[in-house]
Amino acid sequence: MKIGNMIDAFRPADGPPPVTLLAFIRWCLSGAWPALWLAAFLSAAAGGMEAITALILGLVVDAATQSGPEGFFDGSNTLLIAGTIGFFLIARPLLFGLSAASNSVIVQPNVLPLVLSRLHRWTLGQAVTFFDDDFAGRIAQKQMQTARAVTDVAAEVINVVAFALASLAGSLALLGAIDWRVTILFLIWLVAYFILIAAFLPRIRKRAGFRAGARAMVSGQVVDTVTNITTVKLFAHDDHEDRAALGAMGHYRDRALDFGRLAALFRLCLMTLAGLLPVLLIGATLLLWQRGLTSTGDIVAAGTVAIRIAQMTGWVSFTLMAIYSNVGEVEDGMNTLTPRTRINDTPDATELQVPRGEIAFDGVTFTYGRDVGGVQDINLTIAPGEKLGIVGASGAGKSTLVALLLRLYHGEQGQIRIDGQDIEQVTQESLRRKIGMVTQETAMFNRSARDNIRYGRPDASEEEMIAAAQKAEAHDFIVDMQDHKGRRGYDAHLGERGVKLSGGQRQRIALARAILKNAPILVLDEATSALDSEVEAAIQSALHRVMEGKTVLAIAHRLSTLSEMDRIIVMEHGQIVETGTHDALLERGGLYARFWNRQSGGFIRAEAAE
Repeated sequence: MKIGNMIDAFRPADGPPPVTLLAFIRWCLSGAWPALWLAAFLSAAAGGMEAITALILGLVVDAATQSGPEGFFDGSNTLLIAGTIGFFLIARPLLFGLSAASNSVIVQPNVLPLVLSRLHRWTLGQAVTFFDDDFAGRIAQKQMQTARAVTDVAAEVINVVAFALASLAGSLALLGAIDWRVTILFLIWLVAYFILIAAFLPRIRKRAGFRAGARAMVSGQVVDTVTNITTVKLFAHDDHEDRAALGAMGHYRDRALDFGRLAALFRLCLMTLAGLLPVLLIGATLLLWQRGLTSTGDIVAAGTVAIRIAQMTGWVSFTLMAIYSNVGEVEDGMNTLTPRTRINDTPDATELQVPRGEIAFDGVTFTYGRDVGGVQDINLTIAPGEKLGIVGASGAGKSTLVALLLRLYHGEQGQIRIDGQDIEQVTQESLRRKIGMVTQETAMFNRSARDNIRYGRPDASEEEMIAAAQKAEAHDFIVDMQDHKGRRGYDAHLGERGVKLSGGQRQRIALARAILKNAPILVLDEATSALDSEVEAAIQSALHRVMEGKTVLAIAHRLSTLSEMDRIIVMEHGQIVETGTHDALLERGGLYARFWNRQSGGFIRAEAAE
């Protein structure tokens, strides 16, 4: 096994992420611990070299003092000289090199993707409401921020804390060998050092969390503006968005200043305490030397240890500050990403089988946890292969009905069955594989046309993908496309959310995706309402092809698109108030007939719901 593969960088997590900090970090790093412990051991071994270095220097000085200038190289010190050369040229570089390799090759390249992949998988499983309640940019920022912070914590604990603790242990042993009184002074200094750390680092961690939250809000605000840049331009709101961004940036600046002021005070106190250590240890050893209780080499060894620890104190303390800052960011990310806003499959969920395509709503009620809105007591059976149109003013419950069919929300009352199978008892993945959907706001990725169409069935062949595009009447315009990087045809990228395409082109690619998916149930949610009549007419044949042999639920404001449906239901205030064919509903002269008569340009007027 290659050393870089000691950690499986994409190993799935065991269960959901905990909501307490230490348990959350253990969850992030599970499976990587053997490699982390190996890296920590090598780092500690390298840290122990610091005390050995001081010891060897002390021995060399004592030998030189005793031998004099003429006798040091006369052969009596051959073993000491050879050991010193071997230590500094072979043992020390080799151990430091192994320690560095373990961190830079084993730990850091693998821990970040390990943590990020786990957080990303968890986030993908959140319910739609989780994403509705936050900035897309902020969620993405939190995933990356948390993965980076956990990686930095692991790397720095190994690289610095393990190294420093081993150095301190070795230094204590060395000073104890010189004189117990020097050891006592060192221990007193260590207590003062740890008191200083304990006083500052919790405050630093807290302020780092505030700073991380403010920084994520800046990212969220900027991404929200860029995502909706067309709307910003159309409403001439550059100044408004600039003020909103500056407000978020100002808040971040305030939190960064709070953090910076505390860090500066910590540095001042730390450097004062670090400067005290050489004074104490060298001074104490000199006093003992004056009384004949220590050797010249002991002064050198104590001085070397004191200066090295004083230097290391600043390095270690700032690293601890960075670790605590990262811990604050981990905590902030954990609070954002771990809430259980999820719809989980039952433990015994089965794969949905759809041999016929019958859909039954039996007493279904869902009101988003409120007293109004949603749907109320829906009883509806859609026969296999039936084309059902769904009509109603905004807020009537049409989209809620479809969202419940797709299990985007937990049902509150009633049952939805597909070919007799309760959808709450089947896996969500198998349910959504059996339902194709084309919406008004067609989802396009900033990827190639090929990737966007193949999203319907990623394992489809090139021939199947092109055939789907031809059926959707998308092939001709796709082959003529070229993006800003010169990629042509099916390789051309469509821009974020498909902004480089017209509405009709986006819909035809969406239809090609649905044709390629070839699911037995098809949902058309306002699939043509964003198109003008001429474009709509041009893709009607593609719509008919995609509906062939499927059970169809078609939501539409443009009633002309529903005239060929087998049946139409009319919804009002979350209930089905009319049902029948287009002609039968017109003859009845009810709500559907009023919708039809009041249409202007093919759309239901808002007042039609009155």
